[in-house]
Amino acid sequence: MTEAPPAVPPPRPGRWQTATLVEVRPETATAKTFRLALPEPSPHLAGQHYVVRLTAPDGYTASRSYSVASPPDGSAEIELTVERLPDGEVSSFLHDVAAPGDSLEIRGPIGGWFVWRGDTPALLIGGGSGVVPLMAMLRLARGMGRPDLVRLIVSARSQAELYYAGELPGPETAIVYTRRPPPGWTRPPGRLNRADLAGSMEKDSVAYVCGSAGFADSATDLLIDAGFPTPDIRVERFGPT
Repeated sequence: MTEAPPAVPPPRPGRWQTATLVEVRPETATAKTFRLALPEPSPHLAGQHYVVRLTAPDGYTASRSYSVASPPDGSAEIELTVERLPDGEVSSFLHDVAAPGDSLEIRGPIGGWFVWRGDTPALLIGGGSGVVPLMAMLRLARGMGRPDLVRLIVSARSQAELYYAGELPGPETAIVYTRRPPPGWTRPPGRLNRADLAGSMEKDSVAYVCGSAGFADSATDLLIDAGFPTPDIRVERFGPT
């Protein structure tokens, strides 16, 4: 894939600012969504991320980037969905310690390549926590009354590990369970394959692939093998740092 600057410059990340944690809600056994109130509106694009920084009393800092799950709506609130990693300094603090009313240092929005402005058809392919920035795109499309612009294919190991389970299903989405599908699910469990992409590759669409390195590479290979134009594939890989 070749990277090119977007036609319209994305919002600049700006300086570090202090946000207030407003709400915490579970998505799965290992993932939670954190709603943050910013000091002032900070417009973002679907697909961008923020950096969260923690500072210890002795001055030690740890920071981690998290994709925005909420759509661009002009408000002064954003939502970050965070997976708790066993050795993740920031994710463990957010899951185990942070509570509504707490203050968090954040910087963003960041990113100008893996973004969707809601003006072109988009094929969204996410694995596990990689669905987070794609959910912002889906929510944007639905909020505009144009769900026909997107096709979202999500890969999850089981229903219990599916992010946004109550909101994600719809005629513009498809779920691929790789290990334990729910009772009565017609597709056999297994990895994403070419058949799952059938009918999803519209002319002039851009593909957004997000997930672990292995998932992203596999999904990208499927798109290329199916004839999707390589310059129109945008990839973001998730993983521990």
